[in-house]
Amino acid sequence: MKNPSVRVARWSAHHPWRAIAGWIVFVVICLGGGLAIGGHAATSQDYRVGEAGRAEALAAQGGLQQKPVERVLISVKGVGRLDDAVASEVRRRMSGLAEVESVAAPVRSSDGRAVRVDVTMRGPELEGRKHVAPLLAQTAEVQRAHPGLRVEESGSPSISKDVQGQRGDDLSRTELIALPVTLIVLLLVFRSVVMAVVPLLLSVSSIMAGIGLSMVASHVFPDAGVGTNVILLIGMAVGVDYTLFYLKRDREERARSGGRLSRAAAVEIAAATSGRAVVVSGLAVAASSATLYLAGDVIFASLATGAIVVTVAAVVSSLTVLPALLAKLGRRTPRRAARSGGGRLTSAVLRPVAERPALALGVAVAAMLALAGPLLGMRLTDVGRETYSRDLPAMQAFDRVNAAFPELKSVNQVVVKATPERRAQVVTALDALAHRVTADPLYSGRTRTRTSADGRITMLEVPVPAYPSEKRAQASLDRLRTDHIPATVGGLQGAEVAVTGDVARYADYPEHQKHRLPIILGALLLVTFVITAWAFRSIVLGLAGVGLNLLSAAASLGVLTAVFQHRWAEGLLGFTSMGSIGSRVPLFLFVILFGLSMDYQVFTLSRVQEAVRRGVPARTAALEGIRGSAGVVTSAAIVMVTVFASFVPLHLIEMKQIGFSLAVAVLLDAFVIRLVILPALLLLLGRTAWWPSRRRPVPASASDVLENVG
Repeated sequence: MKNPSVRVARWSAHHPWRAIAGWIVFVVICLGGGLAIGGHAATSQDYRVGEAGRAEALAAQGGLQQKPVERVLISVKGVGRLDDAVASEVRRRMSGLAEVESVAAPVRSSDGRAVRVDVTMRGPELEGRKHVAPLLAQTAEVQRAHPGLRVEESGSPSISKDVQGQRGDDLSRTELIALPVTLIVLLLVFRSVVMAVVPLLLSVSSIMAGIGLSMVASHVFPDAGVGTNVILLIGMAVGVDYTLFYLKRDREERARSGGRLSRAAAVEIAAATSGRAVVVSGLAVAASSATLYLAGDVIFASLATGAIVVTVAAVVSSLTVLPALLAKLGRRTPRRAARSGGGRLTSAVLRPVAERPALALGVAVAAMLALAGPLLGMRLTDVGRETYSRDLPAMQAFDRVNAAFPELKSVNQVVVKATPERRAQVVTALDALAHRVTADPLYSGRTRTRTSADGRITMLEVPVPAYPSEKRAQASLDRLRTDHIPATVGGLQGAEVAVTGDVARYADYPEHQKHRLPIILGALLLVTFVITAWAFRSIVLGLAGVGLNLLSAAASLGVLTAVFQHRWAEGLLGFTSMGSIGSRVPLFLFVILFGLSMDYQVFTLSRVQEAVRRGVPARTAALEGIRGSAGVVTSAAIVMVTVFASFVPLHLIEMKQIGFSLAVAVLLDAFVIRLVILPALLLLLGRTAWWPSRRRPVPASASDVLENVG
């Protein structure tokens, strides 16, 4: 017995209760182990990239790193005046909290209608949201005591707390949408409640196992807070896909045998055919996702880990517990097979493709390239706080704080490292820099210099009255780096100088991704080629797989750019355009789409390959294989699109873009690539498509298949 998937399926089919119990134990161990060990969250150090990251590391060496700061804003609601006693009350209340390190003196706005009190919390900046509740409670108490004033609080900790809460609510609503729609699609596919519930149960259990495994893995690859999102996104998609491939093949074999084939035998045939496709597809998704580690970024590493662990869990469930369930439920499920023609839609699309493959290929490729056109104008930027939902109390306060104190919108931080003996030189050079920026209209004119206790690290803070995404802020950073610094502190021999702050982080992160993109894309193309060529013993198909995936990704990114970089779809999809695309979206889309596209590619080409190896002429085999797989691919695509589209209503613009682009990509891949471009290409290539494969034909009958694998 050469095929491992068949060996596992055979054992599971003959020992169903053991296999089912084993899977339940596996899920419990994964989830329980993860909860017992606990996850390891990413720290500030893990997020450092580019020059901004280097400057942050220097600042941290001198204890000048950014700390969690909350700003309490006291303002008049209508006509009236501010009482200094209210600010004093805020200071008194905050100073008594264990979570607070220091409270600054009140600062009055230029128009005199607002006062702010800055409260610095203890601990790392990323930990602030976990401990901000007592501060918010004190602010609320002051507001209740002074109803004639507006007393509110904002800052990194409270904004993070509100965003995390909103994200959790969004994901809950996503599940409420995705699960029922997926169940309806599966009911339409199988005409059986039992068979429709099985994929959902296995997907949910795979997600549970994936969450537990990701918590364990986070001690090697820290969790950036996005792992659960991708586990839900990918777990639901591949879990249903893999189960669907297996279930459909099992039903086809039992229907084809007219009831003469035993349940265990049908399961083994499904394992020998679709089971192998599931293994190859899972390997492709995991290997593609692993290329994200090359980004050198904690967020992408977290995404990669989540995608890999849930994909592995989904593959394991399909190969172990699914055969056992089929063996137990076989008598209770319908035996009708999908129509050999693949449905009216498939026949209607394939007929003109079969008659004029060259024309069909040319038209389809031209249409995909046209969709990809806007990609040439794509603008990548980081996603700043100004894109967060204004339904959040912390963001409403954020806007009012920045309106009253525009110099707080962003800051450039110039960090200098030198020996303690040169402290005076450094301070003099930074004073010259401060003088230059004070006279420059790009900046606010207010600067602050801080030096570490050992005199080695000195930081100059230069506020800018503009959000990091605005042209003024970006211009301020560029002028600082290319003009002001070289003319002052940049001339100090032996001193290390770097710029960080809100603007630098916003600018440097996309640049970091742009430099990494060619490396990751090259690795991704290599992985796609190697897995396809290995799976089908064909260099030609390996190259074709790379080309088709590139075409699909480019078209979906073009549509994404046309929709989200402009304003015409804002009302339709409920977002405010940034005038750009989130810098993480294209790379994530490329990697995940390449992996998921392999699902359809492997399953479709496996059916074609079966026909070719039975001796069917290559062109006839292409049409036969695509017709035979079209129903499953279409059903799987509808489920995937449902899952991905359910992320579009989320408040976070980056998640909207990811969900939308993946939904578009799957639609194009399933209905244009697999039904038009791939069959046209196979028809034109004929036997050449399988070069240099010379493998012997496969057995034609079910019994022969069993003998071959056994």
